Amino acid sequence: MRIGVAGAGRIGSFHAQTLCRLAGVDSVVVADANREFARTLSERLGIDYLERPGDLFTAGIDGLVIAAATDAHADLIVAGVGAGVPVFCEKPAAPDAASTRAVIANVSGSNVPVYIGFQRRFDAGFTTARNAVLSGRLGWVHTLRACTLDPAPPPVAYIVASGGFFRDCCVHDFDAIRWITGQEVIEVYARGAVRGEDFFREAGDVDTVAALLELTDGTFAHVSASRYNAHGYDVRLEVLGSQRSISVGLDDCMPLESAEAGISFPSGQPHSYFIERFAAAYVAELTAFTEVVAGTGNVQPMCTLSDALEATLIAEACELSRLEHRPVRMAEVRA
Repeated sequence: MRIGVAGAGRIGSFHAQTLCRLAGVDSVVVADANREFARTLSERLGIDYLERPGDLFTAGIDGLVIAAATDAHADLIVAGVGAGVPVFCEKPAAPDAASTRAVIANVSGSNVPVYIGFQRRFDAGFTTARNAVLSGRLGWVHTLRACTLDPAPPPVAYIVASGGFFRDCCVHDFDAIRWITGQEVIEVYARGAVRGEDFFREAGDVDTVAALLELTDGTFAHVSASRYNAHGYDVRLEVLGSQRSISVGLDDCMPLESAEAGISFPSGQPHSYFIERFAAAYVAELTAFTEVVAGTGNVQPMCTLSDALEATLIAEACELSRLEHRPVRMAEVRA
C-alpha cells in the first residue's frame, strides 16, 4: 500500500519513519506547506515528496496520515473522506468544538474510516488500567488523578496557535479519563496560572493548570498539567477503586525523587519528551491504521471524530471555568 503523510514536522517525521518500517507499506509520500521540510524528510528517508499537501490526493495513496498544523486538519480530513481514502489524523480534528462539529457534518453518511490520534489509547499501561476498570477488579472507582508535565515550554509561535493549554495538552487526559472509565464528564471546575515566561500571558494562555471533573456516576477526576517540569516528561494516571488501585506511569522512568530514607525508586532515566514516552503507542496506532487500509483490521476506529469532539468540549468547559472562576456544566458548552 502507499501512504501519504501531510506534515513533515516533528510528529510527521516520526510517523513517516514508522510507516517506512511497517509490513505491508510499500511506499510513503510526504507533503508539507513548507516544501523544504518535505524535501529534507524525503531525502533522509528515501521517500517521495510533493509540493503541497493537496497534491497527495492525486498521488495514488491508499491511506492518509495527517500530521500538519492544527488549522489544516479539518480541510484535510474532509478532502480525504471525499477522495474515499481512509484517514488517520493527529489530534485535534479541528481547532475547536464548532469546527469539529462542522467536520462531522461534512463527512456524515460516508463509510470511509476516520481515526483521531489519541495515542494513549494504544499505550500498554493505559490499556491495562482500562481493562482493570471494565473487569471490575478495582471495585467501584471513586477517584482518578491524571497529570501531564512537559519538561519545557514549546516555542512562542506554537503557544499562540495552540488553542490554549486545555485544548492542546490536557485534552489527552480528558480523552483517557472517558476511555478508561466509560463515563462522561458532567461538570468541571478549572484554574490556571502563569508561573513562567510572560509570553503565555501575552497569548492569553497559562503554563500551569488544575481541573476537577465530575463524571456521570459521581467519580471525581483530578487533572494537573504544567509546561515546566525540567526533571523530565511526566504522564501518569492513578485510578483508585473501592477494592484495588492502579497507576499508569509508575516505573523507573518517572521523574520524581522519593523523600523517604533508603528508597532508591525510581532509579532510571526520565523521558525527555512525548515521542520518547509514547513511541510504542504511536507505532501501535499506525499499525492498526495500516491494517484497516489493507482490509485486515478492525474498521471501527479506536478513537472517533465524536470522541475527539467530546474531549474538545471538556477542554472548552475548563477554559470557560478558568476565565470566569466558576464551575461549568457540560450542558452549557454543548449548547
